[in-house]
Amino acid sequence: MAQEHDKLGALGDVVRALDSIAAPHALVGGVAVGIRSGVPRATMDTDIAVRSTVARDAAIRALRDAGLTLRGEFAHSVNLRHASGEPVQLVFDSSFDAMIDRAQPVSVGSTRVRVVTTEDLIAMKERAAADPARRKSKALRDRADVELLRGDVPDPDEGW
Repeated sequence: MAQEHDKLGALGDVVRALDSIAAPHALVGGVAVGIRSGVPRATMDTDIAVRSTVARDAAIRALRDAGLTLRGEFAHSVNLRHASGEPVQLVFDSSFDAMIDRAQPVSVGSTRVRVVTTEDLIAMKERAAADPARRKSKALRDRADVELLRGDVPDPDEGW
C-alpha cells in the first residue's frame, strides 16, 4: 500500500523552516479554504504564500534543510515535495503581500500557522476563477470554494 501524504507534517515542517529565516508567510489554497469554511476539502497540495521580498533561494535552502525536495521553479511559485510525498507550493506574488499581513494565526494540529482571511481567500479564488487561461476544472473548483467561504456549506443530514 502506498504511503499516505502527511499534510499536517508537511505544514509543520514548512512553517518551522520559514519561521527559521523570518520569512513572512500564510496558508492559502484548498487547505485554507477547509479551515476558513469549516468543511474539509480535498486538495492536491499545501499552498503557502511567502512575501515577495523574501529571497527565494533562502526559502528553498531552508525547506531543503527541513527535508523537502525541489520539484520545479516558476515565475511566481516554487514546487517542493515533503518527505511524506505531500506536494508543497510556495507562492511569491506581490499581490499576496497585504494578504499575508492580514493573515491570522490558527492552530492546525500542533502547528500555529497564519491563514489568510476569509475575505482575502474569496478575492484570491474569484481572481483565479476569472483567469481565462485557467483550466476549467480548476476554475469550477475556485467558484465552489467561493460559495463554501460565503457560507453555502453542506448539511450532513440533507438528502439528494
